[in-house]
Amino acid sequence: MTLKALWAVLALCAGAPAQRALNIRQPNGKLGFLVNPYRTGAVPALRLENSGRFAALIRAGNLYLTARDVVALAIENNIDVEIQRYGPLLAEQVLLRAQGGGALRSVGQGVAAGPQSVSLQGVTVNASGAALTTGSGVSSGGGIVTQLGPGIPSLDPTILVYTNFAHTTAVQSNTLLTGTTALVSTTKTVEGQLVQNFDFGLTAQLTYASTEIGLNSQLFNLNPYTQGYLDLQVTQNLLQNFGRAVIGRNIRVQRNNVKVSMLQFQQQLIQTVSAALNLYWDLVSFHADVNARTREVSTAQQLLEGNRKQVEIGTLAPIEVTRAESQLYTSQQDLVTAQTNLLQQETILKNYLTRNGIAEAGLTNIHIVPLDNFVIPEKEQVRPLDDWIGQALENRVELQQARLNLESNQMNLVGIKSSLKPTLQAFGELTNNGLSGDVTPLGLTQIGIGRLVGGYGNLLSQIGGRDYPNYSAGISLNIPLRNRAAQADYATSLLEIRQNELNLRKNVNQIRVDVQNALVGLQQARARYEAAVQARILQEQTLAGDRRRYELGALLAFQVVTDQRDLASAESSEVESMANYTHARIALDQALGATLEVNHVSVSEALEGQVSQPSVLPAQLPKEDGR
Repeated sequence: MTLKALWAVLALCAGAPAQRALNIRQPNGKLGFLVNPYRTGAVPALRLENSGRFAALIRAGNLYLTARDVVALAIENNIDVEIQRYGPLLAEQVLLRAQGGGALRSVGQGVAAGPQSVSLQGVTVNASGAALTTGSGVSSGGGIVTQLGPGIPSLDPTILVYTNFAHTTAVQSNTLLTGTTALVSTTKTVEGQLVQNFDFGLTAQLTYASTEIGLNSQLFNLNPYTQGYLDLQVTQNLLQNFGRAVIGRNIRVQRNNVKVSMLQFQQQLIQTVSAALNLYWDLVSFHADVNARTREVSTAQQLLEGNRKQVEIGTLAPIEVTRAESQLYTSQQDLVTAQTNLLQQETILKNYLTRNGIAEAGLTNIHIVPLDNFVIPEKEQVRPLDDWIGQALENRVELQQARLNLESNQMNLVGIKSSLKPTLQAFGELTNNGLSGDVTPLGLTQIGIGRLVGGYGNLLSQIGGRDYPNYSAGISLNIPLRNRAAQADYATSLLEIRQNELNLRKNVNQIRVDVQNALVGLQQARARYEAAVQARILQEQTLAGDRRRYELGALLAFQVVTDQRDLASAESSEVESMANYTHARIALDQALGATLEVNHVSVSEALEGQVSQPSVLPAQLPKEDGR
């Protein structure tokens, strides 16, 4: 064992994660919240390495697998699952965008179906790897994205800082007002503003500004002087764009979309686990088929050698050697076909269980040896059909997604309905003013100028004391005379909701069909298996009887070879029927929404990309045969 493989085994046995979980590391600068909003988070890099479990299951050029190992490897290494792991991260980032007042974005990718198995007579699978005993027409998809309805303002506070220095010279035509023909002014302006929109329709704006002015004229009471104000403006929507249900609709919709992304991840898990298991059990059947064809070739070879000896001693006609050779070549062709199917199936399965596919170093020459055998229960679980259907309606991920999307569309409808209303706004403004500066000789002659004399502190005192307040309030009403666009948007959205409700009912009906067809498929698979077992038993008895007749000289060797070939075919049919049964069982689990539960898959572990249950190989490994 290589050092890398040994380390992987130790890591698995100790329960240490072989892969790091996908997450976005948020910025954490030295100045904290002052600079973090303007920095990017650390996006996770691609994970292209396989989990340590893969190396731990390789011994002497063979990859030993159980069905449970296949499930674990598919969860940890399959690229389709890895792609869907980004879905919740993407949805969380869009939620962050919505919380800031941004529009929703369409992110993520659809669920990918698994690969097909190599064609084997009697085993027909669809694109997802499930047996064609159930045809699922249940639709599903990502979250809801719509931009209809009143615009959503930015919900992040905004700070504006403005400063300005100006030196101006104005030629005067009337010197009585300024005392000079060229009025020179120097101004220094500082302004700060804080704007915040709230999710119930209120906009608040707080502004502070001060301007220091110096003039070359002595006809002013104060020179230089500073004037400033503190201003608060509030505007509240009362009809259109009023309330959290309207302005906060994107946030609530995206929270649903986050749930949908998790459900989509579960759906990908179901597809991947089901496809991987179908590939694995088909591989088991291919192994059994190779073994049966190998025995067929061995029997044909033995009979050919026996016929040659009998021809040499004159107890058998030479034509029997020719017949035996023909049967041997036919059996060898069957064996080559079975071996080809096995090698191709191995390639498909290895590609599905690894990040780098068959390009993985050394993977091409590694053969898969399955450790499980088909186990058919003595009898099926008997439950009323309504119980099976009830379980499916409760567990099917597609239905949960459809219900969440329908709820999201209804949330959006509230916003779209708000567009039908006129725009009615109530607004108010409160301003505190101040003025302070150095008194001039002219100002000393003025009554009451003393309270304006002083520095910047005097200005702030006036503003804080509300010495010179301004007040204003009012309403603004904007009524569209026809409003056709808003009416059309609302009616269209409502009709789409009706379609969604019908699609939900259609999905419910289809799930009932899926469950019933899956149960029928399971019954048919069991009946086929039982018939294949009986056919194999009868063929064994036929071969045993013909061998006794051949040994007594009452039958030609050709018939024995034919019987052996028929027995190999019967054994292959039995194995195929077992594989079909497993496909039907997997299809039933999918129809019931029980795939993850039956295979003991933890969604939280799958989301991290590491299954905690270690893979332990038996002390005595089976030898690779049939090649």
